[in-house]
Amino acid sequence: MATFVQKPAEVEKKWILIDAEGLVVGRLASLIANRLRGKHKATYTPHVDDGDNVIVINAEKAVLTGKKYTDKKYYWHTGYPGGIKERTARQIIEGRFPERVIEKAVERMVPRGPLGRRQMKNLRVYAGSNHPHEAQQPTVLDVAKLNNKNTRSA
Repeated sequence: MATFVQKPAEVEKKWILIDAEGLVVGRLASLIANRLRGKHKATYTPHVDDGDNVIVINAEKAVLTGKKYTDKKYYWHTGYPGGIKERTARQIIEGRFPERVIEKAVERMVPRGPLGRRQMKNLRVYAGSNHPHEAQQPTVLDVAKLNNKNTRSA
């Protein structure tokens, strides 16, 4: 019997809505990365983008465990000599784009390369509870019910 290989034309993408309020960032990012890659499907094929479209709302209310809120640092380089910059998770969450914490966590769990970049385009993260994707009729995925470790009270 031959191994099943899904073709890009056969892919069925669903829309999933996740409310990140009170959820642990790392556990949430792991679940989102699996959904984006399509590893939750029986038709998973490593070289095909057969993951779902994921919408995350209330990203600013996601929780970091331990001392990560104050101690975790995000680095980037300006391109100039001595141009290494850093921000703590607290500065990002309290700043202008709190959704970037979840985006970065998921991005680092998805493979690097052209396929990973294409899969990351299927992720939409919003800081508040509003999103412009009602027309897609996303199904709500209750991550808190999957495992009691997925939630933390602030």
